[in-house]
Amino acid sequence: MLTFDILEYQERLKNTKERMAREGIEVLLITDPANMNYLSGYDAWSFYVHQMLVVIIDEPQPIWIGRLMDANGAKATTWMYDENIMSYPDYYVHSEQYHPMEFIAEILNEIGHGNRHIGVEMDQYYFSAKAYMTLLRKLPNATFKDATSLVNWVRIIKSDQEIEFMRRAGKIAKQSMDAAVSAIHTGSRENDAAAAIYYELIKGTDEFGGDYPSIVPMLPTGENTSTPHLTWSESYFKEGNAVIIELGGCYKRYHAPLARTVSIGPPPERLERLGHIVREGIENVLDRAKPGIYLEELEEAWRESTRKYGIEKESRLGYSMGLNYPPDWGEHTASIRKGDKTELKPNMTFHFIPGLWFENDGIEMSESFVITDDGVDMLTNYPRELIVNSPFHFPDDSSGIIS
Repeated sequence: MLTFDILEYQERLKNTKERMAREGIEVLLITDPANMNYLSGYDAWSFYVHQMLVVIIDEPQPIWIGRLMDANGAKATTWMYDENIMSYPDYYVHSEQYHPMEFIAEILNEIGHGNRHIGVEMDQYYFSAKAYMTLLRKLPNATFKDATSLVNWVRIIKSDQEIEFMRRAGKIAKQSMDAAVSAIHTGSRENDAAAAIYYELIKGTDEFGGDYPSIVPMLPTGENTSTPHLTWSESYFKEGNAVIIELGGCYKRYHAPLARTVSIGPPPERLERLGHIVREGIENVLDRAKPGIYLEELEEAWRESTRKYGIEKESRLGYSMGLNYPPDWGEHTASIRKGDKTELKPNMTFHFIPGLWFENDGIEMSESFVITDDGVDMLTNYPRELIVNSPFHFPDDSSGIIS
């Protein structure tokens, strides 16, 4: 069931150990499910309980430690020997008396690593304050270091196969966006559009199936377009409203996000103008992007394009993304914003989302792209424009789009 060749996993492990050595870390405790997947192949919806991948700098294979009922899943999806799969009994799960980190600490002490320099992903979603306090208490001879994004930075340059997976995700994103656009008209509800999106996200294409994305579809409508992270309600779409659609295709946990804005009926002049401004800014940034420049230079390209319109954007323009699990498809490393001096290199991938949000309205238009040897290549392929829908659904027009 391995997603990649075992040699790719071993190369990833080697790169991780090199970074560990530079940072003085001998044992790395990984609780981020994306980082676990990246190094071991482990893929299951078990991250709601404590689990861990232990990378020991002088051992050839990591150790997976998790819930007993998930051990067979680890054996099925990882490349490690079965003896490197260890599990704790179920009385550790959601207990006020026992904690899985006690079990993990006992394992580390038993195999002789309880007094080493240990890196911990301190600031990520699935590692709690109680987990850290338990490790401190049970491993008093260890020296702990913050290794929150150590593996994340190893992940930032993708292999060719990872890029191919993201291209497949991009195709899924396109057909999901088509379904969303078709579902947005008077007489349909926001949840109808969300259901249409989910059907396409999971169905995938005739050649390959889809995976669940790490973020649910966003569908802010009307005045709610002033905020980016609202999902859907059971309200009906209305003529004259704008609808922002942000979704992400996913294939084998690799993502390609895509956002567009739909006007139900002729758009107001302001929205049409904002659409032109955002499109111009996007194209200016993509023209600038190539290996060797810094991410902050992309942000400057955006400001060069938009400042003449009096537009200022407070939030970042985008971020590195790819492999992930809920609640986010971003890699939590490089961002397209002022001051980020990450140098662009081939096979880096980004979600570029220059959304604009104002007091009572907003617009989004996003692209997922990969850095190539001489520029960028799009991972998603969708018309870069404000979409204007007929307010009514016509059975003989599956798209509902007025050209």
